[in-house]
Amino acid sequence: MSNPAVSFAAAMIMIGTLGIFFHEAGLAPVMTVFFRCAFGAAILLAYCAYKGLLTKQNVSLKNLGLALGSGVLMCLNWVMFFEAIARIGISMTTIVYHVQPFLVLIFGALLLKERVSAHSVGWVGVGFAGLVLACGLKSGMTLDSAYLTGIAFTLGAAIAYAGVTLTTRAIRAMPPQLTALTHCLTGTVLTAGFFSMPAGGIGAAQWGWLAGLGLVPTALAYVMVYGATPRMQTAAIAVLTFLYPASALVVDYLVYRHAIGALQLAGFALIACATLGVNLEWQFFPAMKRA
Repeated sequence: MSNPAVSFAAAMIMIGTLGIFFHEAGLAPVMTVFFRCAFGAAILLAYCAYKGLLTKQNVSLKNLGLALGSGVLMCLNWVMFFEAIARIGISMTTIVYHVQPFLVLIFGALLLKERVSAHSVGWVGVGFAGLVLACGLKSGMTLDSAYLTGIAFTLGAAIAYAGVTLTTRAIRAMPPQLTALTHCLTGTVLTAGFFSMPAGGIGAAQWGWLAGLGLVPTALAYVMVYGATPRMQTAAIAVLTFLYPASALVVDYLVYRHAIGALQLAGFALIACATLGVNLEWQFFPAMKRA
């Protein structure tokens, strides 16, 4: 696609279909991640070879180390994300997961000593208030273990992805498609020994969903995002990124008839508003202009 905004938007919608591929494949999370990584790596390897990206000039030892480290975190992120979906569903997982931009901000300040403005701190507070609403937490409610475990897996996935963001940010002069390929290869190796094949084997339809998972919301989406991002304004990226959770919620309703409640919707709205506030550097209060 020649228009980067259209390409980026299409990629976000593709990523929003992750939950469908996971549910329809019907396999355990670790096994699903293995095949996602294996198919994704094969497709990305072919793409990188076609584009002539597999050269020594594109890979240094430092960048390779950072890519491998972020690949471990990406693998953990994918496993925990699918574990969460299995327990609390696509919509809830997707909403809660989107607190990860705030975690990037917090970890960047604590670990990398990055400066955080008072406005950003205020928006982070709004974002975590949205998280409380999205989780449906209220006085006197009873939470079962599956629900709490699902929320914990979601937050774990968000923390891992925040680590991916900070790690890949340090990679210099390495094509992002090669970083994505490294992630998929790392995930394939890490998950290979941690599952057993189903007694009845994997059916043809399941293979189709697994191959589609590696192609559509993984390899193809990565290529489109990385190709579009350098040609887009930050504001456009910040806004269009929310096509991912929005499409996930719509798909979850259309396919599985899972609708979120008013509290979850309000929480999602606060998280979305806070994320835009951080990314677009909105003034939290007029009186804080010089903060």
